[in-house]
Amino acid sequence: MTTRYLVTDPRYGFLKQLGITVENPGLYDGRWGGSGKLIESISPATGKVIAKIRESTPQEASNTITEARKAWPQWTSIPTPARGDIVRQIGDELRRNLKPLGCLVSLEMGKILPEGIGEVQEFIDICDYAVGLSRMLPGSLFPSERKNHALLEKWNSLGVIGVISAFNFPIAVYGWNSAIAMVCGNTIVWKGAPSTPLVSIATTKIISDVLERNGIPGSVASLITGGSDVGETLVNDKRVPLISFTGSTNVGRQVALKVQQRFGKSLLELGGNNALIVAQDADLEMAVRAAVFSCVGTAGQRCTSTRRLILHKKVKNEFLGKLKTAYNSILKRVGDPLEDGVLYGPLHNQQAVDKYKTAIEKAVKAGGTIEFGGKQIQRPGFYVEPTIISGLSIEAEVVQQETFAPIVYVLEANSLEEAIDLNNGVEQGLSSSLFTKSIGNIFQWIGPHGSDCGIVNVNIGTSGAEIGGAFGGEKATGGGRESGSDAWKHYMRRATITINHGNELPLAQGIKFE
Repeated sequence: MTTRYLVTDPRYGFLKQLGITVENPGLYDGRWGGSGKLIESISPATGKVIAKIRESTPQEASNTITEARKAWPQWTSIPTPARGDIVRQIGDELRRNLKPLGCLVSLEMGKILPEGIGEVQEFIDICDYAVGLSRMLPGSLFPSERKNHALLEKWNSLGVIGVISAFNFPIAVYGWNSAIAMVCGNTIVWKGAPSTPLVSIATTKIISDVLERNGIPGSVASLITGGSDVGETLVNDKRVPLISFTGSTNVGRQVALKVQQRFGKSLLELGGNNALIVAQDADLEMAVRAAVFSCVGTAGQRCTSTRRLILHKKVKNEFLGKLKTAYNSILKRVGDPLEDGVLYGPLHNQQAVDKYKTAIEKAVKAGGTIEFGGKQIQRPGFYVEPTIISGLSIEAEVVQQETFAPIVYVLEANSLEEAIDLNNGVEQGLSSSLFTKSIGNIFQWIGPHGSDCGIVNVNIGTSGAEIGGAFGGEKATGGGRESGSDAWKHYMRRATITINHGNELPLAQGIKFE
């Protein structure tokens, strides 16, 4: 993935800080190089090409898996706390590069700088979490019904983990997977998004430098870059027992089928069509503040972005009035995501703009009313207005779909029960939120007949998960869990062990076979 820069903006000095120079290539299998086609990294804020990168070929992707597999015995034989110490060093190196790497995320993905820096911080946080986990990975000892027998449960590493991540979180999602998987004793082959290759290269360079300083081959954390052909190489390879995939539901369904056909495991983080409910007794000021970030943060390009506002009939008009006022203030702070004070940046590319326009056209054709926005912003780059649409039912096709853009559909409810039905009335099940002051409403919402999502929030928005809890969703969101809690189990295999330390051979359940 040889990198050549086509722009010389002095603000991009952070690229040199990250050690990425004109002739610095990308890492794919512990060596730097690549012989695939040239792809372009384009700035969403300007629409201009930042760099051209030579991506991997399918054969190089296969070679990468070979090298990662070779490195696995060495890596997994290192004591778990010692692996944790190396992950700690990776976290420290990320801390030293927090600002320049955050700037690179903003430059290449398009999210505002505080979010870009926050995303790198998320990787740092999960490294800290993984270090603690390295001293706590459990096993079990169970009582045996047989005399002089011990019944144990042990967790072992899987081998090579394939991570396929998306453009909207070009470093954090990889961090969730890699930090935990590495502590568990696995090696990694990462296919970052083709449209954010510079972030992938810079991140891998930081990690590989730490590994090599410790006498560990860089192929423990390898990188491949490319399109669907490179991704299919990773998905179809039997040497990769687990594929962690973040992306659309449609592509995720194909990944799951292909991995299942070879009896591999898949960890899926797919589409979100998230709802924020505002009950009659909600604190409207707080609900509006939460809705603004959940709807327009990252220009609506988070998998946890709010796509549906479910408003109690008696507070609907007041809430919408306050939300429109907030949206007007957001439009005054549109700009280059690298600039201070900017709150709202661009969509990622022209394809995202086209999908935004198509969704609005479908919504209006289906009878929707544009309450706010609905147009492309006339400036360089891929900027669009945050948009509010009312008048559609939950059954409308465009409401049922996830559009990765700052569009939110307003639905009306007369009761919490009706609001919960609307929340659950889509195929996705990632994140959900309820604003209320009623303890009864809260326990109804988080109970078995409440939200059917993997993330169930009260009096906070749908975006902004912490690393300590498991992240993921139900239904067409894929059912995967990453980050905290017991998500580490995805990256390990369980072995039930029985040891007979006596001189007799009794059978379980008292069976006699003599």
